[in-house]
Amino acid sequence: MREIILDTETTGLSPQDGHRLVEIGAVELFNHLPTGKTFQLYLNPERDMPSEAEAVHGLSSAFLKDKPTFKTKAGEFIDFIEQSVLIIHNASFDMGFINAELKSAGLEMIGSERVIDTLQLARRKHPMGPNSLDALCRRYGIDNTKRTKHGALMDAELLAEVYLELIGGRQTAMTLQAEAKPKTKLAVSQTSHTKMRPQALLVRLTEEELASHIQILTELGEEAIWSKPY
Repeated sequence: MREIILDTETTGLSPQDGHRLVEIGAVELFNHLPTGKTFQLYLNPERDMPSEAEAVHGLSSAFLKDKPTFKTKAGEFIDFIEQSVLIIHNASFDMGFINAELKSAGLEMIGSERVIDTLQLARRKHPMGPNSLDALCRRYGIDNTKRTKHGALMDAELLAEVYLELIGGRQTAMTLQAEAKPKTKLAVSQTSHTKMRPQALLVRLTEEELASHIQILTELGEEAIWSKPY
C-alpha cells in the first residue's frame, strides 16, 4: 500500500483571502515504511510575503522570486502523488490551498476520501492533547531539534514518524507478512482406553481394610466429591 505524507507552507491562513502556496513537501511510504523517495517544491506565490508568514517558515519574497509557479509544476506534483492516500496534519488547511491551486490551474481537485488527517487521529488517541506536530514529536520521543522553523519537507518527514506511532507504533511498520508454518501434529495414541484387561487385577485390600473404607464412605454420605458425577 502506497501512502504520501504531505505538508505545505503558505503566505497566510486562507486561499479565500488571496494567499498562496510557497512550498510543498512529501514523503513516500510503502506498507507504512519510508522508501526514501521524497518530493519538494518551492513556489513563486506571485504576490508579496507577509512578515508574519515569513517569521513562521523563513521564506522571503526575494528567495521565492525566481521559483516556478504552481501551474508550471502541477504535473510533477500530480505524477508524484498519483492516486495514493494523502496523510496530512490538519488536512483541511493544506487541502484548501492545494485544491485552490489545482482549480486555478484548471485541474481536477482532490477529494477528501483520499485524505487521512493525523490531527484527527491524534485527537482521538490523545483527547487531552496537546496534538501539534511538535507536541506529538515530544510525546513519542521523535527528534525535532532541527525544526527551528517550519519547512514542508522536514515537517513531512517528522509527520511520517508520528503517523507510524499513531497507527500503532514503529513495530507496526516493521511487521512483514510471513508464510504460515504448517502446524506440527501431535501423535495421538490409538490405544483404546475401554479395552478390557485380559486378566483382572488382584484385590490387595484385606477384608478389614475394605470394611473400614466402606464405613468411611457411608459416614461421608452423598456429598463426598467422588460420589458426584463428572
